[in-house]
Amino acid sequence: MDFKYDVIVIGAGHAGCEAAAAAAKLGSKTCLITMDMNKIGQMSCNPAVGGIAKGQIVREIDALGGMMGLITDQTAIQFRILNRSKGPAMWSPRAQCDRNKFSWAWREELENTPNLHIWQDTVKELIVENGEVTGLVTMWDVTFHAKCVVLTVGTFLNGLMHVGKTMLPGGRMAEPASYHLTESITRHGITHDRMKTGTPVRIDGRSIHYDLMETQDGENDFHKFSYMDTNVRHLKQLQCWTAYTNPETHNILRDGLNDSPLYNGQIQSIGPRYCPSIETKIVTFPDKEQHQLFLEPEGETTQELYLNGFSSSLPMDIQIRALQSIPAFKDMVIYRPGYAIEYDFFDPTQLKHSLESKKIKNLFFAGQINGTTGYEEAGGQGLIAGINAHINCHGGEPFVLGRDEAYIGVLIDDLVTKGVDEPYRMFTSRAEYRILLRMDDADMRLTEKGRELGLVNEERYELLKSKREAINSIIEFARNYSIKPALINDALEALGTTPLRQGCKLIEVINRPQITLDNIAEHVPAFQRELDKITERKEEIIEAAEILIKYEGYIHRERIIADKLARLEAIKIKGRFDYASLQSLSTEARQKLAKIDPETIAQASRIPGVSPSDINVLLVLSGR
Repeated sequence: MDFKYDVIVIGAGHAGCEAAAAAAKLGSKTCLITMDMNKIGQMSCNPAVGGIAKGQIVREIDALGGMMGLITDQTAIQFRILNRSKGPAMWSPRAQCDRNKFSWAWREELENTPNLHIWQDTVKELIVENGEVTGLVTMWDVTFHAKCVVLTVGTFLNGLMHVGKTMLPGGRMAEPASYHLTESITRHGITHDRMKTGTPVRIDGRSIHYDLMETQDGENDFHKFSYMDTNVRHLKQLQCWTAYTNPETHNILRDGLNDSPLYNGQIQSIGPRYCPSIETKIVTFPDKEQHQLFLEPEGETTQELYLNGFSSSLPMDIQIRALQSIPAFKDMVIYRPGYAIEYDFFDPTQLKHSLESKKIKNLFFAGQINGTTGYEEAGGQGLIAGINAHINCHGGEPFVLGRDEAYIGVLIDDLVTKGVDEPYRMFTSRAEYRILLRMDDADMRLTEKGRELGLVNEERYELLKSKREAINSIIEFARNYSIKPALINDALEALGTTPLRQGCKLIEVINRPQITLDNIAEHVPAFQRELDKITERKEEIIEAAEILIKYEGYIHRERIIADKLARLEAIKIKGRFDYASLQSLSTEARQKLAKIDPETIAQASRIPGVSPSDINVLLVLSGR
């Protein structure tokens, strides 16, 4: 039996869902193939979305017309903004979600998306003709023909799970691994390697002593993930809790290291540096007497709890004994132990910035298959891969985001330029232009681009226009309205800031750290009337306007730097040089440049091992 599609997406995790939804909404006849239709959009590890830098990625997905933000808002059971004590470039949204409702919401969305079909099966082989993917064959021997294929298979390729010395094949607990597909890909010259990730124990909430932990409450203000004018907090909002390991816990864990797959040679692959297992923590930080743990609900009504900070592949009895040494968990009962999982991934330097393979035309890779970790990183890649798969089917230039345009752009450029030597996780520190990539302005940066693509509908675009007009109106008022000392000085002193000696523009007063738009408006009736003109999304608009006013100098300076470096992005060098023959380059630069074959001088400058002197050589050879 044969089927024909424009785009086929393999895998229905966070990358696959965004890829399939994007391709279908743009007009491609799309098929999403998944091993289990009841696990679409499954949160394999923590049932949470967002976090430092990750939250910005979700807002970017939403701004472009993707779905992760909307589905997160719909299924959130706790919401917080992280890093509030720092500047707005560091603010990051995070939501705890109801795991089952999140998955079901994704399934409902995809099942009701025009142009999109879902097929439950396992892919065993790609069909490649003359260096171009033309389809695939499933385990049920069904042949699918396609113009483009997007691989988003997560941890399933030759997946192997570890709990102590016990090893079980699988892509997730109680789910089978996918075999044969890796071999089908590598026979075309694409290289692969192995990575490792892990997940913690799941606990029965009825066995916990909550009174022995500190509570961690969520926030209930206007913040959310989606820029759409939607109601939030549909579900009951729940608490999280914090607890700490202790020296006894560490002694139990340390005594069990000989049976740890990470330390007895059983696991050979690369693990995550920034989300380490509890056994890695006690080895890396031997003098630390405690580690913080976060106990988080899995859903609105379930008793199942996730223990963030205690990922482990130690034997089950050691995991339980160690946790029961913590007072709050002394009577703990678990649903299942923590485990590690090894899986195949493919070197992302073998990809273009569009996420299309350099080796096989019209084959795209997105998500953990590229060596990343995290739902958000996967979703961002999936969206870009789905968009570009559609473009390849119907014509047009590849859609690529720059490092100064989006964290998604930073993510993909890092992957295809630098590759990975451990599971890649996004941080604000990875972005050199993070003042330009704030959580508040992803819609200002990207929604116009989404509209040009065809992903952003008229409702979303009208919301952007009205928001932009309101922000500009506030800023212009503040820039032009004059304040006299006699009318404002008492208020300024009450707000803890120095009185004026002479009149000035309102914007100069707002720039003081003690002043906000809200607290100064109380004392400037004309400005209050200006703010009262905003009838919808008022708090969101006021926050965005205040950030632009207070950080105008920093934003302007960073934009100048980004624009200067943009000239290097304009110098195209792909295919221009035989790097191996350029003796004026260092040996390492010749090797790295030949492997990556960068698109531009700017990309070449970001390749590890390519020095500034090597870049100067390329500039001279380029006639610059």
